[in-house]
Amino acid sequence: MKITLKDGSVKEYASPVSAYDIARDISEGLARNMCAVEIDGERTDFRTVIDRDCTLNILTADDKGGLATIRHTAAHVMAQALKRLYPGIQLAIGPSIDDGFYYDVDYSEPITEDDLEKIEAEMKKIVKEDLKLERFEMPRAEAIEYFKKENEPYKVQLVEDLPEDAVISFYKQGEFTDLCAGPHIMSTKGVKAFKLMKLAGAYWRGNEHNKMLTRIYGTAFPKQSQLDDYLFMIEEAKKRDHRKIGKEMKLFMFADEGPGFPFFLPNGMVLRNELMKYWREVHYRHGYQEIETPVMLNQSLWITSGHWDHYGENMYTSQIDEETFCLKPMNCPGSILVYKNEPRSYRELPLRYAEVGLVHRHEKSGALHGLMRVRAFHQDDAHEFIAMEQVEDEVKHIVELVDEVYKKLEFTYHIELSTMPEDHMGSDEDWEKATNGLKTALEHMGLEYEINEGDGAFYGPKIDFHVEDCLGRTWQCATCQLDFQLPLNFELKYIGADGAEHMPVMIHRVVFGSVERFIGVMIENYAGKFPTWLCPVQARILPISDKFMDYATEVCEKLKDAGIRAEVDERAEKIGFKIREATLERIPYMIIVGEKEKGSGQISVRSRFAGDEGSQDIDVFIKNVKAEIDDRVRRPEKEAEK
Repeated sequence: MKITLKDGSVKEYASPVSAYDIARDISEGLARNMCAVEIDGERTDFRTVIDRDCTLNILTADDKGGLATIRHTAAHVMAQALKRLYPGIQLAIGPSIDDGFYYDVDYSEPITEDDLEKIEAEMKKIVKEDLKLERFEMPRAEAIEYFKKENEPYKVQLVEDLPEDAVISFYKQGEFTDLCAGPHIMSTKGVKAFKLMKLAGAYWRGNEHNKMLTRIYGTAFPKQSQLDDYLFMIEEAKKRDHRKIGKEMKLFMFADEGPGFPFFLPNGMVLRNELMKYWREVHYRHGYQEIETPVMLNQSLWITSGHWDHYGENMYTSQIDEETFCLKPMNCPGSILVYKNEPRSYRELPLRYAEVGLVHRHEKSGALHGLMRVRAFHQDDAHEFIAMEQVEDEVKHIVELVDEVYKKLEFTYHIELSTMPEDHMGSDEDWEKATNGLKTALEHMGLEYEINEGDGAFYGPKIDFHVEDCLGRTWQCATCQLDFQLPLNFELKYIGADGAEHMPVMIHRVVFGSVERFIGVMIENYAGKFPTWLCPVQARILPISDKFMDYATEVCEKLKDAGIRAEVDERAEKIGFKIREATLERIPYMIIVGEKEKGSGQISVRSRFAGDEGSQDIDVFIKNVKAEIDDRVRRPEKEAEK
């Protein structure tokens, strides 16, 4: 057998050998640290015996798959602790997830947040016991009887869903046995740093008609220092929660009369309008024409587009003149109607339409989360109609636009290419052509990307841009989707240079995605300390007493005349209180005026960026702040206030 390792080297064996033994053959240290392996790209247990030629990638805790394996074992340790502490508790499922693990359980008495410390303590005992995880198999019928005997009805259901001839895999550690496909690390001792995080409710199998179970979330890391860093990040994220900051800064609100439908307050509208002003400037420079299409269109349009079949359960409907109309969940069919409004020529291509359209999507109440998950939002769409030979150049153009915007807003990002989902429109041949078009464009630009299998839109593959915030969290925002299906469904045409009719290719593209969600991401990334050009109030004038109110008003009017958003704090409060209030509201510039300032005609400046900046001539201050605003630059924050 030839075993090709990740570095390209090849090891040969005359008889079947376990992946663990191959690791030992390389080095004892590697064998000690391995968590799992990938055999021909599929992650599996390192105890797996290999009996054929294959590629082998040995996963340690430093690899994403290795860390997921540690967390999966942590879920089993937690389940074992629960079985010890709560006799009669019933287990459902317990996988690893992106930031940790969870287990869904059913118990006769409530498990509360106060119980987490007790569960953690029992888990630590199990880790110290250094229990080996041993894999074994059982026929389906025998597995069903086993779980019936153990009073595990959820496990019975899971096994019953498998084919009758299935052989079921189990993992055993000490007295605890669980249904599991794996993989797992060698021993419970490998779960070195963990923390139980929270409780939540979860319907069995995600179906609201099923019983509500208790979901216990935790996380685990190879080292305590990594866990400490993660817990610090969680606390920092709580401080930056956009819902908390949005309330403090009076940016937006929600009301019981419209759950999931955000209200933007005056300060929030200033922020949003400034962001969209920049968006429009960039799009004008890049050759886009802005349009607006109706928020409601008839059902037949959505049937033609495929949205009704693939997205109907998320759409709001209404009856008008005995005909069904739908609130649009996406803007694309409206752009198609604009394209079809008149005959098109190859000379017009690429034809770029941009629209900041209000869309509505029915989200379940449990999924709603501030601005991050709402039922109505503005999508900063663009729909481009191009010839097939323009795909590469147009994708490059879009990537350059996204890069420009994200650099201005100080976001780094990585790219994923999402491929054909199970629920899709069109032939495999069309999907292959579209996917290869996106791949070629990215590769010719020299851009690195990851493949996200099966996560494309139902009408075509897409390039997704995942922005990274200051806490290292990633958010999928911009996307570029190639579509052959909607032009076909709507019979779109243009007259080519040869005088014949041709079908255009359609590109769906956003930069922010949901504008509301992007604002939520920005709030958390900046912790509400926006660059001055985005701040609702850019300068607040703080008179030391009422005697200087006239001068404060004079200064304020001069700033306003220069285009700086300014206001006077007219409250009869001490200056220290006014400074603290302005600091909490994250106002970039505080201008303090008293006897000295009025006498000299100057101002005392205190900023969010440098603290006390001393006395300044008002015209110099205006010139400097205007340059900061007009150039849309951000001054670095004081180290203590980052």
